[in-house]
Amino acid sequence: MENKEHIISILVHNKPDVLARIAGTLGGKGYNIESLCVNTTTKYEISKIVMATIGNQATIARIENQLQRLVDVIQVDDLTNVDSIHREMILVRLNFAEDKKEQIKKAIDTYKWKVIVSNDAFVILEITGDKPQIDLALARLEPLGVTDITRTGIVALDLKG
Repeated sequence: MENKEHIISILVHNKPDVLARIAGTLGGKGYNIESLCVNTTTKYEISKIVMATIGNQATIARIENQLQRLVDVIQVDDLTNVDSIHREMILVRLNFAEDKKEQIKKAIDTYKWKVIVSNDAFVILEITGDKPQIDLALARLEPLGVTDITRTGIVALDLKG
């Protein structure tokens, strides 16, 4: 069985310590969380956790089973092989070194990246896309002098409504 990244959506009651219990349960079984995104849903008392983890189908089934046993977990869905939208966002800071300034401006125009802050010393970009698009953007930006990034992790929404 092939190990690959899986995106798991977890609906939980919005209570203190729920995320810590989920992370503790997974970590205690030796599973790693590759990325994590958490916020309330349209109902404040319900939060959605979207996490990415790597494993084969049997491993993911064990993870889902472990999560469903937790008291405040309402629903667990593996969104990997269903119709769903996956996105990430990164903020990237690049120094405006004189020898790179034109290349940076050209890349921003070519890829239509959003400029959040720009001054004589640096630029901060916001880039959204799926994981391969984000990885590609970072690869293109690396030679231009990336000094810092922050990355949201994957957010996902199934298309079944």
